[in-house]
Amino acid sequence: MSVIDDLSFFQRVASRGSLTAVARELGLSLPAVSKRLTQLERRLGVQLLQRTTRRLELTPEGALYLEGARPILQEIEELESAVGNRQPVLRGRLRINASFGFGRRHVAPVLSAFAGLHPELELSLELTSQPVSLFDEAIDIDIRLGEPPDSRLIGHRLLNNPRILCAAPAYLERAGMPRQVADLAAHECIVLRQHGSDYAIWRFSKDGREQAHKVNGRFSSNDGEVAVRLALDGHGLILRSRWDVHEHLASGRLVPLLTDHQAPRADIHAVYQQRRHVPQRIVAFVRYLAGALAERFPDV
Repeated sequence: MSVIDDLSFFQRVASRGSLTAVARELGLSLPAVSKRLTQLERRLGVQLLQRTTRRLELTPEGALYLEGARPILQEIEELESAVGNRQPVLRGRLRINASFGFGRRHVAPVLSAFAGLHPELELSLELTSQPVSLFDEAIDIDIRLGEPPDSRLIGHRLLNNPRILCAAPAYLERAGMPRQVADLAAHECIVLRQHGSDYAIWRFSKDGREQAHKVNGRFSSNDGEVAVRLALDGHGLILRSRWDVHEHLASGRLVPLLTDHQAPRADIHAVYQQRRHVPQRIVAFVRYLAGALAERFPDV
């Protein structure tokens, strides 16, 4: 193995924190991956990782090796990208992260169609409950809801995504329709518990005035699909992203409420690292995904 291969291998191991995960990614056996790590440590004459029963931990030497490896590998990737951008065929590996719901329903089918157009690309889609760190993880593009949090990252807006307060007609016939934010106190509200946020506080604005209301209800979940299912079954009000409920709104299975108020937006971005030469495969996929989502959500 070359030194560059060793650097790339070690960065993958360090980012995954699991030899089993690396073996699965590379299509190798666990003993083969463990042997390669041992050979690397023997060549360098230091221990790079502490092996525990739960996770691999970097030693000080391992942290130093990883810190030096990252800029070298990025320089090589940028050099190859600068050369590859002159070529019409997309090659290399493209690693994408997205949330479970949006990733399954929209990113996965778009990625499948994109793969058919670019047969020489190796594609990976990881689904997680929270955004990943593009500086620590082996991810090229993170599909995020909300504004990009780091100025060192490029955020390309893919889709306008307002949050909509809505409920099933059967629930509204039984409980009445809220006319103002204060009316939420009299309603069953289905709460979505995600990312450790103040999920029971629903915020709205109207004519520049902000209003926040602590909601209550019999039902809560940490999964958006479950929450939408409960709303469709008539169990209460739900505050969800438009991408998640637009089909139910169009069919009338859910009714939008307080339409003269605006909830905080959760626009969808493709986020990736800034660099001198962004790989063409990243640019091409982001452009393709934006176009595909515009077709899927023509009214958003």
